[in-house]
Amino acid sequence: MSDPQPQEPKGAFAKFLAASPDSVGKTIVIAVAVCLVASMVVSAAAVSLRPVQEANALKDKQVNVLQVAGIYERGIDVTEAFAAFEPHVLDLATGSFVDDQFDPATFDDIAAASDPDLSVALEDDPAGIGRKAKYRVIYLLRDDAGGLDKVILPLHGYGLWSTLYGFIALENNGNDIFGLQFYQHGETPGLGAEVDNPRWKALWNGKKLRDDAGDLQITVAKSQPAAGPDFYIDALAGATLTSVGVDNLVKFWMGDAGYAQFLAKLQAGEI
Repeated sequence: MSDPQPQEPKGAFAKFLAASPDSVGKTIVIAVAVCLVASMVVSAAAVSLRPVQEANALKDKQVNVLQVAGIYERGIDVTEAFAAFEPHVLDLATGSFVDDQFDPATFDDIAAASDPDLSVALEDDPAGIGRKAKYRVIYLLRDDAGGLDKVILPLHGYGLWSTLYGFIALENNGNDIFGLQFYQHGETPGLGAEVDNPRWKALWNGKKLRDDAGDLQITVAKSQPAAGPDFYIDALAGATLTSVGVDNLVKFWMGDAGYAQFLAKLQAGEI
């Protein structure tokens, strides 16, 4: 008894196998199949790596808080050092903490800006952010005796090409600037990206937000304002629009729409 002969594939699949490798149809089908497989691999990798990416993003944010507060050193345990900060969820409208409503450890104030229940649309929007979260996570750093040492406030706003996200560190009087630091932006390398230059960041140290009358005077510009050098940061060379963006976002967040209520309470000794 002879062995059964293998059956030839029939139908569309048979035509596909029989087609010339150079045929347009076969080339398209193979290309689509490769793209589908590749997209599945990339999607699977993205999902599996997401926890790692989120952990790295959190660590980078913590490093920037440590840096702007002046306590970061290479090689330190970031998580341990960051534990020295007290996170609080701040109600911008009242200047009061609302930690009983939101967990400071998990509240995402950037995401909150896209939530209609947790944010407001801005009509007067010099920072170019569209919507403002009603609540922000801020950080208090205390000295060894338990007294308030520094306050770290998040801020963001549009520069030339991107939204700049960063922190400003204030001394315990709520008016003297200790430092400014951006941890995310897409400004032009060598120009607007000089917001990361240590020499430019050092210009912020010791500057003041408000004058003795309580008027907000801090200014980033090409020439010194009438208020004097205590309120003046020299604009970035060749990056006028980025400098204007930084000036706008700092004034916005330090003003009435931002942290003014909180800073007033801080200066009154209510924090």
